[in-house]
Amino acid sequence: MKRDYNRKLILEDGREFYGYSFGSTCDKVCEIVFNTSMVGYQEIISDPSYTYQAVVMTYPLIGNYGMAQDDYETAVPSIGALIVREYNDQPSNFRSCATLSEVMKKYNIPGICGVDTRRLTRSIRDFGSRRALITRPSITLGQGLEILRLIGLPRDAVSSVSCKAPWTSHAQTEKYHVAAIDCGMKMNIVRSLNRRGCRVTAVPWNTPAREIEKIRPDGIFISNGPGDPTDIPETAETIRQLIGRFPIFGICLGHQIISLAYGAKTYKLKFGHRGGNHPVMNIDTGKIEITSQNHSFAVDPDSLKGTRLTVTHVNLLDNTIEGVKCDEDRVFSVQYHPESSPGPQDSAYLFDRFIRLMKEEKHSAQKK
Repeated sequence: MKRDYNRKLILEDGREFYGYSFGSTCDKVCEIVFNTSMVGYQEIISDPSYTYQAVVMTYPLIGNYGMAQDDYETAVPSIGALIVREYNDQPSNFRSCATLSEVMKKYNIPGICGVDTRRLTRSIRDFGSRRALITRPSITLGQGLEILRLIGLPRDAVSSVSCKAPWTSHAQTEKYHVAAIDCGMKMNIVRSLNRRGCRVTAVPWNTPAREIEKIRPDGIFISNGPGDPTDIPETAETIRQLIGRFPIFGICLGHQIISLAYGAKTYKLKFGHRGGNHPVMNIDTGKIEITSQNHSFAVDPDSLKGTRLTVTHVNLLDNTIEGVKCDEDRVFSVQYHPESSPGPQDSAYLFDRFIRLMKEEKHSAQKK
């Protein structure tokens, strides 16, 4: 070990990694995961889906274009920590208004650079996501393992990042009104709906169905978010009561919640899907979409039998379910992120599909 290392990462299986500090210098216990995106670290650290997680970036150089005011996915980043090979603290970008380290210090997010991220990523791939302690080198392995034994990961991730009260984002020309159940919603989802003429009213994750009905939406959207979908049965129950009454669209955690609402089950993946390069087949068209992903859980295919849901998309890397639908109820969802920015744009058509369902529903109501 080099004497000038000032940070250490201890995994719960006893592996240790040394590096240098950037961002906050606080100690923290997180779930360690990796992301294979080549760009978009600002969107990653500000994505609420990474709450309580330490993200290992496989792309080696991070920080080189700084932080732009317009590119945040949420106002208050809640990621657990960031682990990179090389950190650059002198960004070259006319849009940059702060360095990555400055922002991480502001929101108490620790970072470690100088780590062998290739070795660390292989460890996560081979042995799965685990708890990790970000700390100082003076903490011994025995002390670190005792801390990890005593400190578990919180299960309140969604409630910690969901809005506390309803709020509205207006479109320039408003044709539809969408009630968005905020489980940790990325702002580019709201922008994607606004661009298509939707006024978006975001409501907290545990809003009852009767309260959503009162705002008289044309459609219901369930957002992405962190953690295990079974930790928030209230949201699945809300969707269960709204099925068949409104067009419903879900992304990521929203996809899992829709599946649970229909009676399916979910399970945790060994190391999850995170990055902007996952090939997904659209079963209806046979086309392959290059997708951006961020999730730890997937829908159990065997549990879909008898639920009225049919599979629409499949991940070609591991055959996990990437989309489901029920045409009769005007419900559909995808596991990946069609709004991802930066990221592939292959899947933007899904927002247009949601718009068509709301348009058809409005037309049908007018006929009656």
